[in-house]
Amino acid sequence: MKVLNKVIVVTGGGNGIGRELVLGLVRKGARVAAVDINEEALKGTVTLAGDLGSKISTHVVNITDRPAVEALVDQVIAIHGSVDGLINDAGIIQPFVRLNDLTYPQIERTMNVNFYGMLYMTKSFLPTLLKRPEAHIVNVSSMGGYLPVPGQTLYGASKAAVKLLTEGLNSELLDTNVRVTVVFPGAIGTNIAVNSGVMTKEQQAGADTGQFKMTAPTVAAAAIINGMEKNKYRVLIGSDAKLMDFLTRLAPEYAAKLIYKQMKSLLK
Repeated sequence: MKVLNKVIVVTGGGNGIGRELVLGLVRKGARVAAVDINEEALKGTVTLAGDLGSKISTHVVNITDRPAVEALVDQVIAIHGSVDGLINDAGIIQPFVRLNDLTYPQIERTMNVNFYGMLYMTKSFLPTLLKRPEAHIVNVSSMGGYLPVPGQTLYGASKAAVKLLTEGLNSELLDTNVRVTVVFPGAIGTNIAVNSGVMTKEQQAGADTGQFKMTAPTVAAAAIINGMEKNKYRVLIGSDAKLMDFLTRLAPEYAAKLIYKQMKSLLK
């Protein structure tokens, strides 16, 4: 689905990949409903858009609040008249600890944002999308959704759930006008650890990323938009995501041990 003159809803639109998605979409001629829990971050996105800021509506919504998400549909349509696409980008990581050391509130928060938030958005907007001549849903999973990452086991489980739900949804919608894409980013140069409340800015700046080079959020966003416009089934972002996808298929146990060696320094 070409994004020109389309209305796209983007969650996580105040930071990182989500912010770059909003900016990239309006530069390509789309109108965007940017959704985030942080009002100031959304204002920052609009400011960065410059003259194109008029193409962006901002919506301060906690995507784990199902009634608020359901009400969002009418709010977006009241402003833009329709909705043609949805990109579920909002997500958080867990503290870098083993599953045994995670608290249940930490577990529930991660699952609620990463899985249920995506589910609420998808379920709420899908009836509207099915009425459009063409429409598209993009759900952002993670390299951790197909590769076990020690210290992010619960996060990976949430993103694996995003992966399979998205793939199942794609199959269910094959005979409709709605296309579906699942995205697997590797290491992206964002502030997700800080925004998730699991690291300070200083800790994130000093974190060891191993042998893999982080992908810039602008590059990630461009790849996602390209995937949407080309109706791709899946999008892998970064050399790490592509390599580990290959290795996981070829030798899953070896791939798991390799990523453990890369990540063990972050484990508490």
